[in-house]
Amino acid sequence: MCFSPEASFAGGVIISSIGIFTIRKVHNPSQIVFASIPLFFGIQQFAEGCLWLTLPLPDYLSMQKISTYIFMVMAQVIWPSMIPLSVLLMEENPGKKKFLRILLVMGIALSLYYASCLILFDVTPRIMGYHIQYDTGFPHSLSIAAFIVYLIVTITPLFISSIKRTHLMGILMFLSCLVTAIFFTQFLTSVWCFFAAVLSGVIYWILRDSKRDFNLAKLKIFNTH
Repeated sequence: MCFSPEASFAGGVIISSIGIFTIRKVHNPSQIVFASIPLFFGIQQFAEGCLWLTLPLPDYLSMQKISTYIFMVMAQVIWPSMIPLSVLLMEENPGKKKFLRILLVMGIALSLYYASCLILFDVTPRIMGYHIQYDTGFPHSLSIAAFIVYLIVTITPLFISSIKRTHLMGILMFLSCLVTAIFFTQFLTSVWCFFAAVLSGVIYWILRDSKRDFNLAKLKIFNTH
């Protein structure tokens, strides 16, 4: 999280708790990946909390590196694939599933690109005021194209999905990215992940309503018999 270690750890606890409650709302195995997203965000916030604590302490360099790469793997390797996959698994419309498969392939390709960058280039986090900046040696010539693909594979699936209220989550994700890009350009990775983590509460809302509708449908079927 982009403010302090206390905020990161508090956010990690709250978001992980939301994740546990969200998983309890799962009524179909196809929802498990989508329901797990808040838990992954919680882990990411804990990792950044550890980074806040260890960056001022040179003796904890190994912990700094572990926390950095946990955060970066979550942000740049897991999310581009996990989000389109989670939406694809829940989708029942054949036409939309076809489009979502294309986005998943793009997401996997981007995940592999970022994974290779994390292996080949150094990542240097530093505290700047109330934010953590992640300086990478990734190829600058591909950075804009990679970021555009990132936006496409993490936001577009939410608009394609026929699941109720995923469109709202897509709108909020886009607006949070826009605000971050305008006001926190240097800290885009950290700040947008914070906004996205907060929005993971919408996932609980989506699955809560989905389970309610499922139970009502079962009740109607039971009553007809």
